[in-house]
Amino acid sequence: MSHGEAGKKNTTMSNVPNVTESTGASASQNRFKGYVVAIGASAGGLDALERFFQGLPANTGAAYVVIQHLSPDHKSMMANLLSRHTAMPVVTVEHDMRIEADRVHLIPPASMMSASGNALRLSPKNPRGLTLPVDHFFSSLAKEFGNRGIGVILSGTGSDGTRGSVAINDAGGFLLAQDPESSKFDGMPRSVIATGLVDAILPPEELGPRLLEHIHQLPHVKIRVPVLAAEIDQDGAHEEVMHLLQHSGGINFREYKPATVMRRMERRMQVRQTPDLLNYVRLLGTDRGELATLRRELLIPVTSFFRDPEAFEILADTAVKTIVAERADNQPLRVWAAGVATGEEAYSLAILFAEAFDRARRWPNFKLFATDVEPQNVETGGAGVFSEAITAEISPERLEKFFLRRGNHFVVKTEIRQSIIFARHNLLEDPPFTRMDLVSCRNLLIYFRSEAQERALRRLQYAMAPGGFLFLGPSETLANLQTDFTAVSSKHKIYRILRHVALPLDTAIASLSRSSVTGARPRPGIRTHGVSSDAAAIDAAQNLLLRSYAPTSLLLNQRHDLLHVFGDVTHYLRIGEGAATLDLAKLLPSSLVAIAKALLYKAARDRAPLRSDLLGLSLDAGRTERLHLVARPIDPPHGELNLLLSFETETIPDVAVEVDAAGGRRSATPSLTEMETLSLDRETAQRLETLERELAATRESLQATIEELETANEELQATNEELMASNEELQSSNEELQSVNEELYTVNAENQEKIEILNRLNADLDGMAKAASIATVFVDSQLRLTRFTPEATALFKIREGDLGRPIDDFANLLQYPEFLPELHRTIGSGEMLQHEIDAANGRHYLARVHPYAVRTGEARGAVATFVDITTLRDVERLQAVLDSLPEHVAVLDAKGVITMVNRAWRTFAEDNGNPMLQSSGLGTNYLEVCDMRQIVDEPTAGNAIGGIRQVLEGKTTAFSLEYPCHSPDEQRWYVMHVAPIDHPGGGVIVSHINISKWSTGNHD
Repeated sequence: MSHGEAGKKNTTMSNVPNVTESTGASASQNRFKGYVVAIGASAGGLDALERFFQGLPANTGAAYVVIQHLSPDHKSMMANLLSRHTAMPVVTVEHDMRIEADRVHLIPPASMMSASGNALRLSPKNPRGLTLPVDHFFSSLAKEFGNRGIGVILSGTGSDGTRGSVAINDAGGFLLAQDPESSKFDGMPRSVIATGLVDAILPPEELGPRLLEHIHQLPHVKIRVPVLAAEIDQDGAHEEVMHLLQHSGGINFREYKPATVMRRMERRMQVRQTPDLLNYVRLLGTDRGELATLRRELLIPVTSFFRDPEAFEILADTAVKTIVAERADNQPLRVWAAGVATGEEAYSLAILFAEAFDRARRWPNFKLFATDVEPQNVETGGAGVFSEAITAEISPERLEKFFLRRGNHFVVKTEIRQSIIFARHNLLEDPPFTRMDLVSCRNLLIYFRSEAQERALRRLQYAMAPGGFLFLGPSETLANLQTDFTAVSSKHKIYRILRHVALPLDTAIASLSRSSVTGARPRPGIRTHGVSSDAAAIDAAQNLLLRSYAPTSLLLNQRHDLLHVFGDVTHYLRIGEGAATLDLAKLLPSSLVAIAKALLYKAARDRAPLRSDLLGLSLDAGRTERLHLVARPIDPPHGELNLLLSFETETIPDVAVEVDAAGGRRSATPSLTEMETLSLDRETAQRLETLERELAATRESLQATIEELETANEELQATNEELMASNEELQSSNEELQSVNEELYTVNAENQEKIEILNRLNADLDGMAKAASIATVFVDSQLRLTRFTPEATALFKIREGDLGRPIDDFANLLQYPEFLPELHRTIGSGEMLQHEIDAANGRHYLARVHPYAVRTGEARGAVATFVDITTLRDVERLQAVLDSLPEHVAVLDAKGVITMVNRAWRTFAEDNGNPMLQSSGLGTNYLEVCDMRQIVDEPTAGNAIGGIRQVLEGKTTAFSLEYPCHSPDEQRWYVMHVAPIDHPGGGVIVSHINISKWSTGNHD
């Protein structure tokens, strides 16, 4: 059965978060309680990651872990790049870093990362072997966080993440995958989608909202039954689900533990956002895809090569070694592996036996029967193609010896594959195999009810040969069969049979008959509660007549497979050693096989009934029965031809008659005397003569072909040897190149993103330079021009095409002969130089020469800026002019604020108790100062304010006021003159002139 290799321990598929025993109670209390979202990506994953995080808010309450394939030789810029697309903090993980909500944790280069308790742990990456960091982390996430683990697979090559995703689904977690059509590389998404376990397939920007829908739901979906629904409705709904599953796949999940089945149903209900079981039943009835998904959920093919390596080592040293040593060369060696899922366990057992054969230098006839209830798993296992993830499970020596590399996959070699027979088989319903030297059934019985477990164990016991071995899973026991086995290794559940069990022949024949009947399953929604008593009586009467008067017969198809049995066939059929089969040739006694096949062949060819001569059949207790074999063709109106083989003893009448509608008697079938009697000798002779003629012609043609092929084969062998050697070298080189290519693609994606950022920064720099309007030139260590601003073209005769030429090749307007020497000086010493210089255009510039280096330790370049300070020079000259005037002068703006004063103004303020110019310095509103000085009996200040306002408002062209300003030592008179400034900004000039020496006499 599919999850026979599921390998899920007792606690799997639980909605309760998994807690490992080693962590203890205290660790469980400190464990991160939210969801942990693991995002796996490889080549092309940067764009997908950015789009994914742009669709997520910063307060989801979940922790995010990003696992990428990073190059160990390049520093990752992922933290810097991702932080531009999410408001959550982005950190690179360090060993034992705690998991925190609403934070993005990045795997560092050259590391493998795993979740352990509440922390993230790092281990060195194997520099030589193939590493699968996504699978490694996903598996640890499933183990530590159970149904609170969420896996997201984004763009990437290969199949990394597939096995880990199966583990997350097995633990009840949630799986998302990027739509392959939206990914740059669809290898990883398609690989995980192929498992059929992905819950949603969306573009990256839509994965975030779907993730939030899952996170915001309650982790435990409760089954809510409507108020008007009786208890029987819920039971009926559950029974309807079981019926739909059995009808669609032929598996009776009623034999499985109810809690296990219900947990998986609840998980699907949560994924599909179905509120209760009744609605989910309606969904299953209309959505066949959901029904198939639920079936896969219940049969998860979680498996791996050499699962529990120690157990397989003990098995090889005990059971396998003993079987090979005790088996004679001419005796076949038979092994049955039940519930192998996708076949890894079967191939592991085959490898153990192949290695044992090599050690013993004996190669007996070996067959391994690998069975599973899921046809898709059987097909996958039979293909023998596995992803690169098996490199973590199989040693390099075994990989080289038993597998061939094909791109991103490994293919089992032919000598191993041919020794295994894959077949669909239901352990609980189909007949078991027989005479098996080893039976392996691991991690399957734990999902069955106790009654089904015991029934399955009895079938496994029946299948074993005397002295055979039984290999069970770590959580499985022999229940009531302990006395029938002896323990070879109790720890690893390896047992050897002591007492064989025999199943009744009637039970086996009944199983064959049940398995051969088709079309007997009820249709969905139909329930048969009973039939009428008259019909039951009629059926019973017909059965009685058939048993009493009709000969025992077998209904066959054209391939001579048994379809139905009429009567008691226990005398005529035998179940032989080997795989169970419905082929008539394997069921009939050997003395009847030849004549039966001849009869059936000719009856089908001639479309006429045929009987054999009188035959003798030896029965038990030395009895002999004389009988005729009669073959009759049955050609229905629709469908293929069937055959009826009857065993007619001498007591059966030769003529069968029936009554026609008029009451007369007519023959129902040709009587035995009317039938042609087949002479086996004559038929055999004719057939033999035909075959001999055909064989002679074939021999001549074959001989000629062999001679041609021998010549061609010699040439091909030589060519093949050369190609094999070349292929091995190419495969080795291809593996290395593929790994390097994937890492380089990741680095390239980061570099592309960085280039885009640099382009934006470069555009910002150009915009800033244009806005500043400062002439700037950049030169390298050889004084070659590398960059310049448009304003520099006014000083230097340069154009865009001149980049790369020496700066001294260009004429300039600067009166700066030290320019080139100072460039050399700055580049050599790293010193910053600054001068005020003049230019031939009459402008004045502040020249600054700065050193710069792209990287530490590299040769420096220089950048020279030329700031036009002509206006500053003009302001300085104006200030000097004002300072040379004896009058007290101040310049006011349009609002009356002082913007400039001369030396006389400052000196007067300092001499009159205002050394810091608090009330008359720059930035002071002169109107407010005058208003504060206004005194009731001195209207001078008020007149001054009015006059200044009139000039500012343009109501008068000038204003003058004579006023006293006495000091304790002398009598002083001043004239204040206010004149407007002829400028778009407006403003006035206020001057105070001391007229005391001219007007002293007038004011006495």
